[in-house]
Amino acid sequence: MRDEPDETELRRPLDIRLEGQIDWLTLNRPEKLNALDDALVAALNRYFLDLQDRPSTRIVVIRGAGRAFCSGLDLSEMRTAEAHTIPSLVAKQKAVSDLILAMRRAPQPIVSLVHGAACGGGFAVALASDIRLAGKSARMNAAFVHVGLSGCDVGVSYLLPRLVGASVASELMLTGAMIEADRALATGLVSRVVEDHDLLDAAAPLLSAMLAVSDLGLRMTKEGLRMGLDAPSLDAAIALENRTQILCAASGSMFDRISSSF
Repeated sequence: MRDEPDETELRRPLDIRLEGQIDWLTLNRPEKLNALDDALVAALNRYFLDLQDRPSTRIVVIRGAGRAFCSGLDLSEMRTAEAHTIPSLVAKQKAVSDLILAMRRAPQPIVSLVHGAACGGGFAVALASDIRLAGKSARMNAAFVHVGLSGCDVGVSYLLPRLVGASVASELMLTGAMIEADRALATGLVSRVVEDHDLLDAAAPLLSAMLAVSDLGLRMTKEGLRMGLDAPSLDAAIALENRTQILCAASGSMFDRISSSF
């Protein structure tokens, strides 16, 4: 059983727990519905950049403390005149955008357990994950248009159409409308919908299945999926797959598994 977190841990915007080969990330600003302030974005960026050189971590799971996954950008930080200057806006925009890029480039599969609100930047974090499981309370939207911005922000215009198709993506991004858990499942935005309190149990078999495959195979599959989405042709996709399979076979893990099965 885990020890109770001390007061310092409770104040951390990002709680990171290492359990074997799985890192559990908890967005830890429950009093703000885990809104993305500068400190939380910085902590997430540091974590995902460091992942590139941490082969001991095979899977990352993201969840939110309290009543929500992540309500989006913390707009309370935008109330000062300095926050509206071009340099400040550029820095804030780049920090969140860099986070989405770091998540997609991370070699480890990322699983998001979404409950409650996942809005704006929080929606982008969920989209940048490889697998999304939703609690029945999950409500997601591209909230940017509601605050006078473009609905195309921090990777959403790229990621969302590839998950749900152009028509549904256009509807959600042009209106900022909420998509509830059941429709998210029907459109392929999430893999599964369960009761909120069952999210950990729903994730368990997925995590076990990924841990059961070879480390290199797991990482190369994520890379292949990411590169395949942008492949200019079937020929290019197959060329990448051929390279990946040779690398995995040459590592020896395939032959070890074949030999052990006889």
